Amino acid sequence: MTGPIETLAALEVPGPTVTELTRPFWEAASDGRLLIQKCGSCGHMVFYPRSHCSRCWSEDLSWVEARGTGRLKSFSHIHKPGHPGWVQAAPYTVILVELDEGPTMLSHLVGAKDGMAVGDRLRLRPTRVGGRVLPCFEVAR
Repeated sequence: MTGPIETLAALEVPGPTVTELTRPFWEAASDGRLLIQKCGSCGHMVFYPRSHCSRCWSEDLSWVEARGTGRLKSFSHIHKPGHPGWVQAAPYTVILVELDEGPTMLSHLVGAKDGMAVGDRLRLRPTRVGGRVLPCFEVAR
């Protein structure tokens, strides 16, 4: 019998579209790291990858490594996936993580889900999903 992590690794699902803009993010993810952008003009932390700062519109963005910690902002348990490749993993949990650096990102929760609640502390848990490593999270207990 395979467990949830093994099931995720075996999925046949479409991967992300990697562009020149997003390539640093996905390369870091494949190494188990989480990169976000920081504006050199105003210091604002930016996620998802963009060509300009979402606060001051500066194009002076650089990549910085995030701590990989944050809090659970929202979640949804998915029982009927929208893509047939995810059926094998259902039910799974999609989450919004408010990173300690500020930005909110969409991700997956792996590991124990019993008793989880909005506001719980989360930590990065890089997880193989299909043929790639994604920046998933787990509840930090």
